[in-house]
Amino acid sequence: MKLTEQKAKPIAKGTAPLSQKEAEELLRDVPQWCPDKGSIIREFRFTDFRGAMEFVNHVAAIANEEDHHPDIFISYGKVLLTLSTHKIGGLSLNDFIVAAKIDLLADQHRVEKAA
Repeated sequence: MKLTEQKAKPIAKGTAPLSQKEAEELLRDVPQWCPDKGSIIREFRFTDFRGAMEFVNHVAAIANEEDHHPDIFISYGKVLLTLSTHKIGGLSLNDFIVAAKIDLLADQHRVEKAA
């Protein structure tokens, strides 16, 4: 089943984060995301602040629907998203599910290619 067809599930405290091998396998499904110290990150670029904010509002809707929320950093025409499962101090399947859904959203918006 594709990541975009899955639903994030509650993670119990004490659950082990994904292994590096498991994370690397899942990264193949979201190749524009980069691993970064127990998280995955992706930068999105827009022509203006309004486009960035509209995108972030849609990301927030996905995050609320999945009950799994990224860290969001916004500057003029740029959005940086970081996903990790804070409760377990690393990556879970939920991070990749939300990343895949955000990628689908980005394909539907006018997101410029990051440099």
